[in-house]
Amino acid sequence: MIPVTQYNGHAVAVLGLGRSGLSAARALKAGGATPVCWDDNEDSLTAAEAEGFLIANLHADHVWQEHNFAALILSPGIPHLYPEPNPIVKLAWGHGVPVDNDVGLFFSVYLDFWNGQEEGDEPWPEAIAITGSNGKSTVTALIAHIFKAAGRNVQMGGNIGRGVLDLDPPKKGMVYVLELSSYQTELARTLSPSIAVFLNFSPDHFDRHDGRGGYFAAKKRLFEKSAPDRMIIGVDESEGRFLANSMRQDGNEGHPVTAVSVTKPLRGRGWSVFAEHDQLIEWAGDKELARIDLAEMTALQGVHNQQNACAAHAVCKTLGLTSDEIEAGMKSFPGLPHRMEVVGRLGNISFVNDSKATNVESAAKALGAYQNIYWIAGGQGKEGGLVGLKDYLPNVKKAYLIGETANEFAGLLGDAPHEMAETLERAITLALQDADADEQASVILLAPACASFDQFPSFEHRGDAFRAQVLALINKDK
Repeated sequence: MIPVTQYNGHAVAVLGLGRSGLSAARALKAGGATPVCWDDNEDSLTAAEAEGFLIANLHADHVWQEHNFAALILSPGIPHLYPEPNPIVKLAWGHGVPVDNDVGLFFSVYLDFWNGQEEGDEPWPEAIAITGSNGKSTVTALIAHIFKAAGRNVQMGGNIGRGVLDLDPPKKGMVYVLELSSYQTELARTLSPSIAVFLNFSPDHFDRHDGRGGYFAAKKRLFEKSAPDRMIIGVDESEGRFLANSMRQDGNEGHPVTAVSVTKPLRGRGWSVFAEHDQLIEWAGDKELARIDLAEMTALQGVHNQQNACAAHAVCKTLGLTSDEIEAGMKSFPGLPHRMEVVGRLGNISFVNDSKATNVESAAKALGAYQNIYWIAGGQGKEGGLVGLKDYLPNVKKAYLIGETANEFAGLLGDAPHEMAETLERAITLALQDADADEQASVILLAPACASFDQFPSFEHRGDAFRAQVLALINKDK
């Protein structure tokens, strides 16, 4: 835990008692503050009260008058502006109480530690903050894995794994690798990473940010407010190209921006990392500095994972790792559960769990990464339907349709081979029968392009069920 001492002796309101809210309350209490907690969920209140936290209904104006709060710490899932500010946020505004979140508290502690260092105290701690629409979790985990494999003291958290205030306090040589969502970057009052990463940009969370511009502004804030020493920016969309250009200094493209691309080679001025023909290429000025064969990276298949690898390479190289150390770390990276996770192999059949592909865009990336696919798809549909998947159907040998959207998928597939499997268990059985009769190397791919809630509590439960059945089949065959 990282104690937060800036509110020592003061009362601090904490709204939302999930993972980040409870960790913030613990960190504030450890730093000498008195957290006063509230959540509209009764079970969350009970859990916080069991830990000894003071509970008070923050909807009541008299509570604000009684406690004279120094700050309101807000959990990321609670709206603070759009589509409508939470009523408790409005109360904070009315009482002149600053609103912050756990990320802002983390960086205030981190910045204080940096400011307390003397010349010659190196190696100083480093904080890497990763944002973007897609790939944040993979890039965060990949960077942390590479540093750990190289023998560095790594702490990973934020929107993945542990909350930022549940990490260990900063010390010399430590590397923080943090996944930050737009909900977190938009509100944090302090943002001071040494390296900021922007991966990509696609439509998401528009209701929370009042449209495309608001969503981009929330991402961009990580760069504009924090003035990081180094910026790694994906330039395959207009937003990334705009951000990279606006962050460059005095016309010098080499510092402090590193451009990343998987759609075009970046052999221009400055420092860049790009993917070309399954090769990761690091380029500076007029020469190639490094080359890594990404085709060998089993957990980093697909164009989107090549972008993830390029961003991770740029970060790790910036902080002093060699290309050999980075390549070794990429080769040993196991990938994240439910994200194009290679569960196992049976003869010439590979089983891939991409249960996290809960929308069309994510499923398309998986379908584009493999050939000769026996595809398990369907579940609870999302707004926008299945438009965008047709281009990938040539990679699919046959589809097995499950859940509420099975009929909609059947309409999309038309005359393409498919079967109504209804359940995941039956889909796996049918797919294995067909793939087993195929002489070519093939992939049984779970990439539903849908939410799981018609048949499973979460995409994790769906992926776990896929993995369990596959492993049972593999072990039975031994």
